[in-house]
Amino acid sequence: MQAIPTSPEQASASLGQLFNYPFRIFFLSMSLLALVVIPVWVLEVTGTLQLPLALPPLLWHQHEMLFGFLSAAIAGFLLTAVCVWTQTNRTHGAMLAGLWCVWLAGRLLLAFGGSLPEWLVQGVNLMFLPLVMIDAGWRIWKAQQKRQLMILVVLGLLWLMQIGFVTRQDMAFSYGALIMAMALISIIGGRITPAFTAGWLRQRGGDANAVRMIPALDMATLFAMILLMTSMVTGWPTVTALIAVIASMLMLIRLYHWKGWRVRKDPLLWILHLSILWVPAALLLLAGSLLVGWPSNAWSHAAGTGAIGGLILGVIARVSLGHTGRPLTLPKGMVLAFVAIQLAALVRVFTAFNLIPWHPGIGTSTLLWMLAYGLFLLRYTGILASPRADGREG
Repeated sequence: MQAIPTSPEQASASLGQLFNYPFRIFFLSMSLLALVVIPVWVLEVTGTLQLPLALPPLLWHQHEMLFGFLSAAIAGFLLTAVCVWTQTNRTHGAMLAGLWCVWLAGRLLLAFGGSLPEWLVQGVNLMFLPLVMIDAGWRIWKAQQKRQLMILVVLGLLWLMQIGFVTRQDMAFSYGALIMAMALISIIGGRITPAFTAGWLRQRGGDANAVRMIPALDMATLFAMILLMTSMVTGWPTVTALIAVIASMLMLIRLYHWKGWRVRKDPLLWILHLSILWVPAALLLLAGSLLVGWPSNAWSHAAGTGAIGGLILGVIARVSLGHTGRPLTLPKGMVLAFVAIQLAALVRVFTAFNLIPWHPGIGTSTLLWMLAYGLFLLRYTGILASPRADGREG
């Protein structure tokens, strides 16, 4: 494990390193937020803690997971990846620090700005995603990479859901945002997961050609997710349930073609496949909530904890190694982190169905979530705050 700096000189150098590439500061920040938001929400709803939140506790929790935690992960991954895709210089230094400050200001205003004007709190929070889209968008436009435009479309829809959420404080918009988050998983996970799987098989003499990516199926899945979001927000329950089932089946077919069971020996790969499997599970749970009254917090936590939380953990564990010039060998304890995040999702879904009593269920899932992201911080903070191991810039 890379040592965490202790002297003022080392701390200053490490701080500068964090702003040398978008993934460094945003992966570290979103992991810290992951350790704070859920425990604070639990303390809030149990009456143990009372912060001057700018939103009711449940809505604050939902917003921070969707537009604090997820948005930071998007910024860290997308602004790093788009530089590689387009062969452009990365956002770093003062510009990156400014973007990060916008994100941080949003978190602080929502946590402590209960007495501040709504336009200020909402305005600052609504600034971040457009800034990320502008940064990525001009690079994509300049490189004329039309293939990447769908990511910006989905990000734009995610931002529209945020606008509806903070202005109307309507759960429908948070659900719409969750669906757009799963659409992002469909796009990005649908690129990296089969590609990494085929590469792993090829390196070990396996049948890499067995892993298939079908563009028409990818587009059909994405189109179904956008339709699902539209139906969810406009309030057509039966139609929404039908689309959710269709989207789930399409996603399951894609997962079958990616042959995840063939890479079960590599934690950096099985975590991606297993986390994406939560997407069709969440969609079926959503259909059940609309058709037969299953609890809505079952599908939302399958999506939020299992799919989003699990995939983000798997991606940042890999990206943080690869983009710092280190071999793709997991630091000690990270397999436990991957197992913990999956168990956190299972426990939370079981709790939603009252298969586990509420207090033990919430407590256990919270501790498992904290264990997963706590292990990431323990093992990766030094890596993120240190120069590349191969001596290259970045």
